[in-house]
This record gives sequence, C-alpha cells and structure tokens, in this order.
Amino acid sequence: MKHNGAEITIKLLERQGIRVIAGIPGGSNLPLYHALYHSRIRHILTRHEQAAGFIAQGIARTTLKPAVCFATSGPGATNLLTAIADAKLDSIPLIAITGQVSRGLIGSDAFQEVDTYGMSIPITKHNFLVRSARELFRVVPEAFRIAVSGRPGPVLIDIPKDVQLEEVIFNSWPQPGEKPEPRGIDLRELKQAARMINSSLRPLFYIGGGIIQAGAAPALFKLAHKNSIPVTSTLMGLGAFPGDDPLFLGMLGMHAARYTNLALKEADLLIAFGVRFDDRATGNPAKFCPQAAILHIDIDRAEINKIKKAHFSITADINLACKLLLPYIRRERRAPWLAQINGLKQKFPLRVPAGADQMHPLRLIADVKDMADPDAIITTDVGQHQMWVAQGYCFSRPRSFLTSGGLGTMGFGLPAAIGAALAYPEKQVICFSGDGSLLMNIQELATLADLKPRLKVIVLNNSQLGLVRQQQELFYQGKYIASKFMTSPDFAEIAKNFGIPGIDLRNSRRPLALLRRALKEKGPCLINVPIGQAHNVFPMVAPGGANHEMIGGE
Repeated sequence: MKHNGAEITIKLLERQGIRVIAGIPGGSNLPLYHALYHSRIRHILTRHEQAAGFIAQGIARTTLKPAVCFATSGPGATNLLTAIADAKLDSIPLIAITGQVSRGLIGSDAFQEVDTYGMSIPITKHNFLVRSARELFRVVPEAFRIAVSGRPGPVLIDIPKDVQLEEVIFNSWPQPGEKPEPRGIDLRELKQAARMINSSLRPLFYIGGGIIQAGAAPALFKLAHKNSIPVTSTLMGLGAFPGDDPLFLGMLGMHAARYTNLALKEADLLIAFGVRFDDRATGNPAKFCPQAAILHIDIDRAEINKIKKAHFSITADINLACKLLLPYIRRERRAPWLAQINGLKQKFPLRVPAGADQMHPLRLIADVKDMADPDAIITTDVGQHQMWVAQGYCFSRPRSFLTSGGLGTMGFGLPAAIGAALAYPEKQVICFSGDGSLLMNIQELATLADLKPRLKVIVLNNSQLGLVRQQQELFYQGKYIASKFMTSPDFAEIAKNFGIPGIDLRNSRRPLALLRRALKEKGPCLINVPIGQAHNVFPMVAPGGANHEMIGGE
C-alpha cells in the first residue's frame, strides 16, 4: 500500500472510530482536507477554531470517547488553544490535529508559522510534532491511548504540510489505540478505606467529574445507599448522583445551598472520590471540613495531597475502587446523621427569593426542567446563569450536564451543545447562555443553522457581565466598571438573520406558554429571556472565605 501522510492520518482516524470532525481548513492543513474528501468521516465547518474545539468537547463529554478537531497553522492553531486548555482542566479526551508549515520553514518566521508544539506543552496531556509520515502509524494510535488512559486529557498532533504530502509504502495498518485496563488495588488499602467509612459517625461523599469520566456513577450509588452516606458534588460532578435522591445535598462550594456547606462543616469523614479540591469547591482550604478526616481516591497521583492533606489515600481508577470497596462496607441506616442533615435542609433551604416574579432565573430554570425531555442534555456558558442552572436544574444522569468548570470559558455553551447534538441527534439539547457569553461565539449560530439539530438556546439577558457586576457590588464598593454593555443587541432578530427561529419573551403576556411551545419545536431556536439587572446568585462564599461563612440567600 502507498499513501501520503494526510491519507494515513485520515485512515487512522477512521480506524479509531471517528465519525465527525469539526474544524476550519487553511493553507497548512489542506492536504488533510483533500484526504478527508474521500473519507466517510463527516466534517463540520465551524466559523471559529475555538468553536471547533468546543464542538469536539461536546462529543467527548457526552460519549466519554476521544473526539477530534482540525485547525491550520498560525492563527488557526492559536485560536484552538483556549479549547485545548479547557479540555486539560476538565480532563476531556480531545485530539487536536493542526497543520504546520513545512519542515524546512519551521523556525524561519514563515507565513502563518507559530510554535504550536511549544505553546501547547502546558495545556495538553501530551503533544507531538510529527517529523515524518511514517511516524503517524505510531503517533495517532498513541495519541488516542494517551487521551483516555489514566486521567483523560487533550493531545495535540502538529503535522507539517510536507509530512502530509510525503508518501509511504507499507504493508499493514497498526492496531487502534485503546484504553488500558485499570491497575489493580491493594486489598489492604481497600480494607483500610472500608474501616474508615464503617467507623465514622458522620461520613459525607464529596464527588467530582472523575466519577463521570470513570463511569463510576452506578457503583457510587450502591456504596452511598448501602451505608446511608450523604453525597455532595462539585460543579463538574453534577449528574453523577441523582439530583432528586434523598441522600443528595447538591453542589458544594462558592454558590452551594447553605445547608450543604454547613453539613460539610459537621462531617467527621470526607470521602473524596474523583475530585481535586478546587478552590471554588473548598473555599479557604484551611477552613474546609475542619472536623473531618479525609479519605481521597483519585486516578491522578498528582492530585493527592496537592491542596488538602489526606489522612488516607489510594491512587486508582475510581470505578474499580467503588466496586471492590462495596463488599467491605457495612449496611447502615445512620438515622441521627441524616436527621441532622434534614434539619439543616429545613432551616436553610435553597429557594427563590421572596417576591420574585415568574421570570426569576431560578424559577425559570426549574420550569424549563419540567418542560424538557427527561433525557435532555443541558449545556451552559459561564457566569451567573451557569450557577443558577447548577443550583436549580435537577440533574439525574451522568453526562447530561456540560459546562466549563476549571477554565470557566465564556463562549463554551453553544458549540458544546452543537457537539452534544451531533453525538445524540435524537435527544433534546438545551444551552443556557448569558448575553455576554453568547457574544463570545455568536458566529456559531451559522453552524447551528447549517446543521439544524434539535437544540434550543436560552439567553438569560441582563445586558451586563452579571457575575462581574455582582462581585463589584459586593466586594468593590459598588464601583462598576466594564461590567455593563453600552449596546444590547436583539438576539432573537440576530438568530432570525442566521436563519434560526428567534423568540423574545420581553413583551409576551404568556411567556411560559411561549417558552413551552418553543422547546417543543423540532429544530433549533433561540429564546431571549430578559432578567433583572440586580439579580445576584446567592448564597455566596466571599473570595478567600470559609464555605460555612456564606453571604446572602437567607
């Protein structure tokens, strides 16, 4: 067989099971696109490379399988870096393939040349600069294996244009890169962990995105119910435990319900599974769970003792750990501990502020939950709307909530929702966005119009950067600067000009009825929802404060 480097790359992607690639062509990756022309892989032409990365993330986050995006050299690659960094912080298996100038031009400041390899080192799990077409037989399968092994993450493959055109004669294709079997766990470690759980009086599970990435939600559910252990989740872990389960306490941290953070203060054992003790979850780490011993299990050894010292830890696949731990855990009712927590829930409920109208974000989000399909996939951008969704939308399934957690990237929501719709075209996808966030990648309404998926964009519109304004109000003496937009576009009309139905609830006499009809439509739709400019997300932990010292929301 004889193929050039571009053809080899596309064939290897086919053999990895890739069915969709998002990207934008340019001079340095045109050979890849020429080879893609003859492939069964579907290409999604985005309007910005960052959106291509987020579409791939939407696919990867909903399927737990690696997804691929393309970009050309120079500005194409630099536009992709934010999406790659986002994938790194949220442990998403992303394969970014970039074109590069020919090998002889590297280092010469050629047209559209940047050091993609060097710039991507801090924000990838691994990266490759391919020096010959024959290297692709090793590099592509290895990239897929690295992306999913251990703690998942993004891998970048930078391929010079002349390598794409270089022809190679070979006899057979390599085997696809696969996720290796998890490493075994020492039985003595498991028994020690079980003793800590069984002997505790007030244990509490603190779970994160690692539970979802490992497919550990069913095993965790059995563990929690066998020993009657309450569960709290990070933003990234929402959906890993049913939101309507009596044992679930919701999200912890900066914008948690007050009762959740107060329960953590009373726990005597914190069972941290698949979490990294992020500052938005822990608040001031020195004051986090002051009475609790910490049992920490995570796939990434680097996360153990990084922020908060564990009393006992195991580095292991969390799904395997949960399954092997289950037989050693006693069946327990824990009536006093659950009664104490229920008392906190009744005393400090998370509720819509008194006097709020039906368009208050928390009330609206709960209404959307009631109107949406039970298996709907929800995405958000970043800001107040993201926190309101985390507080008010009850997630019951893993991979039903996609949001940018670690990097907090505005502009994530719409392209990630498109990726989710590509992965599951039969499911309803709803993107909650803010007016500031939507403007970051609003050009992808054109991609949405091209594809016409069953995707609804709900814009909670307060004509400002709401979370910035909130912090300026609370912590900067109400001195507002650069948080209010001078120009507020008509998003419904903009959507219509992209060829997408647009609805504005601003002057509707029956806004909920109009919203219900819009959500039931088969194709895409943008729904503009005006909200009050003074709305704040409460409760809130002040920066540097302890989680149990929350402000607002009484």
